[in-house]
Amino acid sequence: MHIDHTVRGGVRRAGITAVASCLPDLEVTSEVLQQRLVAASGVSLPARGIERATGITARRAVADDEYASTLAVRAARTALDRAELAPHDVDLLVFASATRDVAEPATAHIVQAELGSRAHALDVTNACNSFVNGIDTARAMILAGRARRALVVTGETPSRAVRHEPTGPDQFRDGFAGYTFGDAGAAVVLEAVERGGILDVATETHSEHWSVGGIFGGGSRHPRGDEHTYFHGDGSELREVFEKVGTSVLDRMRQRTGLAWDDFRHILVHQVTVPYLERFVELTGVPRDRLVVTVPELGNMASATLGVQLDRVHEELRAGDRVLFVGLGGGVSIMTMVWEKA
Repeated sequence: MHIDHTVRGGVRRAGITAVASCLPDLEVTSEVLQQRLVAASGVSLPARGIERATGITARRAVADDEYASTLAVRAARTALDRAELAPHDVDLLVFASATRDVAEPATAHIVQAELGSRAHALDVTNACNSFVNGIDTARAMILAGRARRALVVTGETPSRAVRHEPTGPDQFRDGFAGYTFGDAGAAVVLEAVERGGILDVATETHSEHWSVGGIFGGGSRHPRGDEHTYFHGDGSELREVFEKVGTSVLDRMRQRTGLAWDDFRHILVHQVTVPYLERFVELTGVPRDRLVVTVPELGNMASATLGVQLDRVHEELRAGDRVLFVGLGGGVSIMTMVWEKA
């Protein structure tokens, strides 16, 4: 079993001790979404065209008075309740999301103000890998003695970056990847554990592909202008990158840890569309019965995807059960994390 040999001192492992997720009440079906897009753009699509192309029948969307922090706070409160903790029991709060409430300050402070905690608060962002990166950051700070108990949250509202009224075929095509998006929140509590915990973390980046997809507004390149606030991307190019390098990352994880697919109770994979998930299974050989499939009814929930999946199975896990996280994010980055329930 791979052990992080950089760890020093008394704390040898950090683990996830509570999990929660949050879904907005509003459901948007692909049929309703397609009707709206066709009416705005004049593009002709076959019946159930979006659903057939993506395998997504519905997704959730926030209401006008709900934000990324809203979903994060709801998930955080549930996670704290499940851990039998109060907000002041947390000394590190990480908001880890591709979405944020404002450009400045860190959305972690908005979450903290709602919770009433006084922890060290910061944001971590890395597209759809943000939540896993946030967990890894919290783990590192616990192992370094910088934190005793961490709360990692995400609130994803990519529906706000979708162009729902494209003016024609070009805008429709440019924004099509965004029509897979669904909103969600998730939270985990991390603490030092005597056994199990997070056993292995690895990342691989291919940053030369950073411009393939994203939301380019709000930074120093495009500080203003609505045009830059919409998501645009080339889904096929992103898929090609993931197919090219994704299997090697998983191969190295198995070699490093000595674990086979059957050693994992569940394998949580970032899910963009149903066809992409099927291709992932085909290329990697991951057993279908180990997956937690969420994309057909919830869409691509950005960094909240793995948190929602974990929440769906967490209660049934027993001590010693292992879970593999496989994150895929624009930029481009790929992450794996092996966690064993204490």
